[in-house]
Amino acid sequence: MDPRLGRMASSSLAFLLLLEGGMFSPSSPPDGLQERVFQYIDLHQNEFVQTLRDWVAVESDSVQPLPHLRRELLRMMAQAADKLRHLGATVASVDLGSQQLPDGQTLPIPPIVLADLGNDPKKPTVCFYGHLDVQPARPEDGWLTDPYELTEVDGKLYGRGATDNKGPVLAWINAVSTFRALEEDLPVNTKLILEGMEEAGSIALEELVQKEKDRFFAGVDYIVISDNLWLSRRKPALTYGTRGNSYFTVEVKCRDQDFHSGTFGGILNEPMADLVALLGSLVDSSGHILIPGIYDHVAPLTEEERNMYKAIDLDLEEYRNSSQVKKFLFDTKEEILMHLWRYPSLSIHGIEGASNEPGAKTAIPGRVVGKFSIRLVPHMDMSVVDKQVKQHLEYIFSKRNSSNQMAVSMVLGLHPWITNVKDNQYLAAKRAIKTVFGTEPDMIRDGSTIPIAKIFQDVIQKSVLMMPLGAVDDGEHSQNEKINRWNYIEGSKLFAAFFIEMAKLP
Repeated sequence: MDPRLGRMASSSLAFLLLLEGGMFSPSSPPDGLQERVFQYIDLHQNEFVQTLRDWVAVESDSVQPLPHLRRELLRMMAQAADKLRHLGATVASVDLGSQQLPDGQTLPIPPIVLADLGNDPKKPTVCFYGHLDVQPARPEDGWLTDPYELTEVDGKLYGRGATDNKGPVLAWINAVSTFRALEEDLPVNTKLILEGMEEAGSIALEELVQKEKDRFFAGVDYIVISDNLWLSRRKPALTYGTRGNSYFTVEVKCRDQDFHSGTFGGILNEPMADLVALLGSLVDSSGHILIPGIYDHVAPLTEEERNMYKAIDLDLEEYRNSSQVKKFLFDTKEEILMHLWRYPSLSIHGIEGASNEPGAKTAIPGRVVGKFSIRLVPHMDMSVVDKQVKQHLEYIFSKRNSSNQMAVSMVLGLHPWITNVKDNQYLAAKRAIKTVFGTEPDMIRDGSTIPIAKIFQDVIQKSVLMMPLGAVDDGEHSQNEKINRWNYIEGSKLFAAFFIEMAKLP
């Protein structure tokens, strides 16, 4: 292990009480069944960590289309299915066939695992969605530990997939297994849907949800997703909205070959100059999107929503320091959160065809492609945004009187999602968080996109709850991804307490 990581922390209950230097005071202990459940989870936390270690060890990378990684994905899904069967679940692994790649190779799509635990008509049925695939990770990219060997340092469990999303999936399973171990009935019927291609676009997932609408999902009352993070390192949160995403490419072409700048520079319209002008016309230095009409359909801000932003616990200085950003565009907590969550943003991502290697290359690219995206919010219409973007870029291009050709395409469109924070399961989740953590949760939205939430809401037409377990500094998709032991173990308790609270609903 890299010596910069310091000493390895012991796997003791002391860390649970320290809570990273006194995050919270322990709440009063719950009575009866809940107390026994919590005690069992504390006493068996090392076993739960070991299971997470076993799962992290599987290199279930769905992003790189390589045969040996697809075999790892198949192994991961089989391992999860076996785990659920041992808990007494009825499990089906749905074969999704194969995937034809542009280079001609064919790779198997990992099956989607559907599991049922309980069918008591007197109990609510709660369905948990999670994914077991991960982003690529290599030690040479800056990892301080082996990304596929879960390593504990000062209460932090480092490993690819630890927080995104293997840890939260296992926390739910830990809660279920605790009731089983105590020979207690589960307070709710629970179903699980686990996929292995989320990081690669959730291939075939929407089609399966449509197909299973009147079968697997027929008796589902509520859906829970735990695939995002808190806003804080200390305070738990519930998420009630995410932004959508429209991804665009804009191509400017003179010819397929590059030009010598000494031979052709000064006598033609250079595609790169056109493209830079087009990209520069999209957003100003204050982050304001310059496309006419883009803000027209953004949902108006209500006083109730404004008050929710005020109540959120966010230390701006800590947030800025942890982000390693010198200065944000906005000075207040409310402005920053609103521009992250409830207003659209435009980001420029890259240029294909440009020289990005070291050295003084003097060629003029003959064809370049710019890439940018707009994060969508309620009530923006994706087709309207597509039209607005194309009209704007066509107007800017026409003003340049260029002889080049321009083409604009929306290559990806994902809808935003928002739900009612007064739904029964949000109220039950708040009570569970109060029981476990001794505090009210932050009610937050997420600036990124989680398409499955909108799919579930539209197809199954049931309430969707996002209950994150990970801290803001967990580093999902980044080097040195981790989940705190405290978050993982207390998160297992949270799901157990949530089961109990859900059972109290009418």
